[in-house]
Amino acid sequence: MPDDTWDAEVAARYDTPGTGMFAPEVLGPTVDRLAALAGGGRALELAIGTGRVAVPLAGRGVPVAGIELSQPMVDQLRTKVDDATVPVVLGDMATVRAPGVFSLVYLVFNTISNLLTQAEQVACFRNAARHLEPGGRFVIELWVPQLRVLPPGVRATVWHDEPGYLGLDTYDVVEQHVVSHHVHFDDGRDARLFRSAHRYVWPAELDLMAQLAGFERESRHADWTGGEFTAESTSHVSVYRLTERAA
Repeated sequence: MPDDTWDAEVAARYDTPGTGMFAPEVLGPTVDRLAALAGGGRALELAIGTGRVAVPLAGRGVPVAGIELSQPMVDQLRTKVDDATVPVVLGDMATVRAPGVFSLVYLVFNTISNLLTQAEQVACFRNAARHLEPGGRFVIELWVPQLRVLPPGVRATVWHDEPGYLGLDTYDVVEQHVVSHHVHFDDGRDARLFRSAHRYVWPAELDLMAQLAGFERESRHADWTGGEFTAESTSHVSVYRLTERAA
């Protein structure tokens, strides 16, 4: 996948106010949980994007900073809040440092999977640890790989189908890679395609990454409201507490 996946065109149409991941029933519980986990301290969002979560979290009185790889996404964020309200450091969330120490670092909406190697994902955990005060928390929201629906010999699955939109994933099960294809269309012949590459991570593998970075798992739920995580859950919200400060 190209390095400019999150370009100006994508950033301009990323926000969907009131619907999808911006719907109140999705965003509200996310902000509620993160505000509680921050415990009155500072929060750092890795891959802050256009500020979907950071802006309302800052509105709740939580001091929020961010790290973001895409300048166009930050430009879109700046149409909502200035740098004094939500400061952002431009760079790779696996390596870049933001000033200060935080009580909470969070990484939502499957974004750790945008790091395409296991080594990069482990580095992201270690970078989160470097930003946290002792006992601080790292929160990850991530989907559970749905390989049970992939028949032998089949490399693609359709995961969403509605008028004007088709979502499908193509898998490389050797490298744990998946490319998500989002196809938007109307009644004519033209369609718009957006693709994003990911490395999927099993929950147990995520827990091991956390241990390597000095964390222990505090909780895992199926969603932001605290629903029970089961074998049938398609995603999870995992909270890790720092037990050893990273170098």
